Amino acid sequence: MFGSELKSFHEHPSFDASIDRHALGLYTRYAYVPSGQSIFANVKKLNPGSLLEVTRDSSDATLRPIPYWTAEEAASTGQRSIVTSDEQSVSEHLEELLLDAVRIRMVSDVPLGAFLSGGVDSSTVVALMQAQSAQPIKTFSIGFYESEFNEAHHSEKVARHLRTDHTQLYVTPADALNVIPKLPSLYDEPFADSSQIPTFLVAQLARRSVTVALSGDGGDELFGGYTRHLRGPALWRRIRRVPISARRRTARMLRFPSRSAWTRVAAPFGPALQHYSGRVALPDAVDKLASVLELRSFLDLYERWVSHWQGSDHLITPVATSQISGARLSTTGLSDFTDQMLFLDLVTYLADDILTKVDRASMGVSLEARVPLLDHRVVEFAWRIPRHMKIRNGAGKQILRKILYRYVPKELIERPKTGFGIPVGIWLRGPLRDWAENLLSEHRLRQEGFFQAETIRRTWREHLAARGRHQERLWIILMFQSWLDTVKDLRNGRNDVTSVVPLHTNTAGCR
Repeated sequence: MFGSELKSFHEHPSFDASIDRHALGLYTRYAYVPSGQSIFANVKKLNPGSLLEVTRDSSDATLRPIPYWTAEEAASTGQRSIVTSDEQSVSEHLEELLLDAVRIRMVSDVPLGAFLSGGVDSSTVVALMQAQSAQPIKTFSIGFYESEFNEAHHSEKVARHLRTDHTQLYVTPADALNVIPKLPSLYDEPFADSSQIPTFLVAQLARRSVTVALSGDGGDELFGGYTRHLRGPALWRRIRRVPISARRRTARMLRFPSRSAWTRVAAPFGPALQHYSGRVALPDAVDKLASVLELRSFLDLYERWVSHWQGSDHLITPVATSQISGARLSTTGLSDFTDQMLFLDLVTYLADDILTKVDRASMGVSLEARVPLLDHRVVEFAWRIPRHMKIRNGAGKQILRKILYRYVPKELIERPKTGFGIPVGIWLRGPLRDWAENLLSEHRLRQEGFFQAETIRRTWREHLAARGRHQERLWIILMFQSWLDTVKDLRNGRNDVTSVVPLHTNTAGCR
């Protein structure tokens, strides 16, 4: 059987809905189920950039995934042909590619617009759209009343400068509450990037006016936009100077006191520690430091950064071991730490989190999202651009900024990166508390048996008491629990989904 959504399989009487414990472990680590696997033991997802060839003989069918484009080849080919031109020439060529990538994605016989956060990536896409349009481009953004998360005023300034037809919506906890029940069915398997909520809301907002929207996704992964791209290599060079044996001894010493002992140590210095640790509870900060000291390689450090629940957290599942290994890197020839991170972000986080999030949210409201920065020509040329043109002087996406500043003043863009997060931590202590408490009840956790109830309940209590910022880890469990309720309803027949179609043809391909 095949289908575009997992929920369709529940219609077939022979479907085995057994949950894959290994996939669940990967989900708790990354907040998504990686490509190729699914949350169900007997269902596999077709990898990005692949066709599936199905050949049937008299007795059985043979399945063969066929990649038609791979990031590995783009990276390895690009690194063998790094451009030697000056930065001005490189930026002009990249601008030409981007203009054309945007232009062909503006071809539409239905109303068209763009998401605009006011950051480098979305502002670049919108600027290039407006440069090629005689009419004001329709742009859309989301804001929050919590100032720590609000970027709406930035996008408004960019929109005003570019003279777009701009619409923005401020999100309240009530708006989030209305979206949350839709998430399990919308994403179709456990998915726990909490920015899925504003992504859905901005897609819903855009759909009131347009049918196609361009997005700026991909810039961080191609041109070095994440903090780890800027600080990671230097941090690892410092760490590895200390022998692993000494680092492990230090880690054991840090872990010797119990969590409660570290909490008692922290009590007299609460405000000061919160200032320096970003409100991370001291026991968690100590454990994080100990785990970093024990690492053997830079890939281990990368894995630590992109993981939420760790193997040491003692979930029943258990948390799966590393999915991100050197296997895919081995075919690229990438030896530089920064390039390795960019590549791994491209083939894992971007594909399985960012693009999944945008695709499901937009299609959930019948909006088509297009991503010009991931035009294959742009991706392939990005791997030919020298590293110093991407990351320089502690700042990323330098080559992209150079292009953007030809259209938008630098002062409208230069500010700390905040991402597309939501105040879920605050909401979990307030309007979402009862909803979360029901899903995280000790009785339910023990009865279902997927997670260690004691670990989850302790984490929940610490979050409620503001002794730590556990919202990301808790959101992972909450989204699984909420999805599990939806699956139970599907299995009980209370669903309205299209029946799956059995394979009868000799050869078929699907995207």
